[in-house]
Amino acid sequence: MYDLIIVGGGPGGMTAALYSLRAGIKVLILEKEIFGGQIAISPRLENYPSIKEISGMEFSNNLFEQIISLGAEFNLEDVLTITKDEDIFTVKTNYSEYKAKSVILATGVEHRQMGIPREGELVGKGVSYCATCDGAFYKGEDVVVIGDANSALQYAIMLSNYCSSVKICTLFDKWFADQYLVNQMLTKKNISYEHNLSLVSFDGNPELTGLTFRNTKTNELLKIKCKGCFIAIGQIPKNEQFASLVDLDKGYIVTNENMETKTKGLYAIGDCRRKDVRQVVTALNDGAIAAVSVSKYLG
Repeated sequence: MYDLIIVGGGPGGMTAALYSLRAGIKVLILEKEIFGGQIAISPRLENYPSIKEISGMEFSNNLFEQIISLGAEFNLEDVLTITKDEDIFTVKTNYSEYKAKSVILATGVEHRQMGIPREGELVGKGVSYCATCDGAFYKGEDVVVIGDANSALQYAIMLSNYCSSVKICTLFDKWFADQYLVNQMLTKKNISYEHNLSLVSFDGNPELTGLTFRNTKTNELLKIKCKGCFIAIGQIPKNEQFASLVDLDKGYIVTNENMETKTKGLYAIGDCRRKDVRQVVTALNDGAIAAVSVSKYLG
């Protein structure tokens, strides 16, 4: 029996663990992939107060080591269902089953896919959603980044350090990224970009050799040869398995300012919950608030 189970080991989940452990609460963290969540695969974190620049992986590792030193327990398991009987939660995973007096959902979001035929088939064969993970495989090659916000530009800037050329293709005719990143991207001589492009197909068999786009203004087709395509078009929540215990708004979990859901003892934090700003600092904020709410709930 645990006092608290945290589903998700991103910055918000680990911060909730940090505050809870310091309050003497017995904590188990369940994470299905890697600790650190989305930020762990970010090449640089540059907007965290007091830290000028740090890699996402280093930031995540520091936080992970901090909570382990305080006695956090953790398992790499995928949570399938959560049920509540009286005051006790049962959390079932792909490997086991756990009991807890309270639960914090910190499930984050998943990469949004293009929804184009053969996309899944070509993952690992030229198609990727993580330049940090896979970029080094394309050293000296021509690659394409699809997207127009911070992640896309961060990917392009990083890839420009070892790829022959990086072409950014965007659906709209403007950037949705921080101006700082736009300015930095424009200084890179081997980065080019083109707006108003809608992806039509992934080309090549059995590996990617290029992409076909349609210009949304002229309706003309554009073929781009490349060995790698990095997709950065946003994320989507995956909270349907908790729908019996929480209210969902477009897939995001509805909470109040104390991170409470409609079920007593169940909380949600970070990118998985309904809110306007999704940043590392706001996830940490959510985690701290939820931990305090849990402490009050447990009495």
